[in-house]
This record gives sequence, C-alpha cells and structure tokens, in this order.
Amino acid sequence: MSQFFSDTLRKLRTEKGLSQQILADKMYVTRSTVARWETGYRLPDVAMISRLAEILSVDVNMLLSAAAQSDKCPNVIMVDDRKLILLGGLPILEEVMPNANVIGFTDAAEAVEFAKANRIALAFLDIELRNTSGLDLCRELLRINPRTNVVYLTAYSEYALDAWSTGAIGFMLKPVTPEGVREQLKNLRYPFWTGGEGA
Repeated sequence: MSQFFSDTLRKLRTEKGLSQQILADKMYVTRSTVARWETGYRLPDVAMISRLAEILSVDVNMLLSAAAQSDKCPNVIMVDDRKLILLGGLPILEEVMPNANVIGFTDAAEAVEFAKANRIALAFLDIELRNTSGLDLCRELLRINPRTNVVYLTAYSEYALDAWSTGAIGFMLKPVTPEGVREQLKNLRYPFWTGGEGA
C-alpha cells in the first residue's frame, strides 16, 4: 500500500477544497482512479503526478518525493560484515516480510550510499562492523531519514544500554529468527505494510 503518497494527495486535495470527482474531472480520469490513488492501491505515473502538481499548485518535486517514499514495496536492509550471517538472515527477513525489498550489505559505506538514494523503512544493523560501529551507522541512517526504524543485531547483550541512546527501536541477539523479527515488527516507531502474517 502506497500510504505516504495517498495521505499527501488526500491532504492537498482537501486543502484546495476539491472533491475526488472535481479533481478527477480536472485530471481527465475517473473518480475511482483518484480514489485508488488516495487509498494507496495505485500510484500515478510521472505525467499524472506532473498534472496533479499543476492542479494542486504544488512543487512537482514534492509529489515525486512522496511517491518515491511510498511504502508499496518498503526497503529493508541488513548490515553485517560476515557474509554467513547475511546469508542466514536475509531469507528469514524475506519470509517474515514478503512484501519488502530485502537487501544485505557487508560494508557500512555501501549501506549509507543506498540510504541516500532510497528510503529505508527498516534496518537491521550488526553493532561490531569492520570499519565502523553499528551505533554510528544508526546515527548516520537516521540523519539521512529520521523515519527509518533501526534494530540492532549482536551476539553481545552488554551493548544494549549504548544501543538505546542512538534512536533505535529494538535490539536482537543473534541468530536471526522469524519469531525474533516478528517481535521487533510489533515495536516499529514508523509502521509499514510488510505483507506478512497479520499485516
């Protein structure tokens, strides 16, 4: 469900005092098309977004950004410098969140570059990384996008106290398990549609 865009569109339309039918008439689409955009079942293409921006008197980049941040297929990342941990954990994340785009990184810098270009809904971060700390990586990811949910993964429970001071939402001891991931999903500060059980 593309909730971020739909909420933005609904807010802008109501602020302009337009009904779905009036907006549809101005857009040369059916009212049901506008309704699908506003319920998150469809995203308009770039040409339609440009037309919407003109009618609603807003910057087209604002609407394009809202569409890009849509939760239709949320990005979930896992960062661990040990490939074996990634190979074991990624399939579990995909199993629990079948609607998500799940990506693994062994290098924190690559994860940061990905975060700059893509909205990350949820990040699972190892605390002890090769060239940096997962705590520092968390701070950087939240600087890029404060709405990223961050869960720490570690084999060492003594990190728990430091972990809470960084803005993370959870802490999991390795190994990654489906039950452990589901427990973390209950605590999301910024929920998104995972496509899993109970979603």
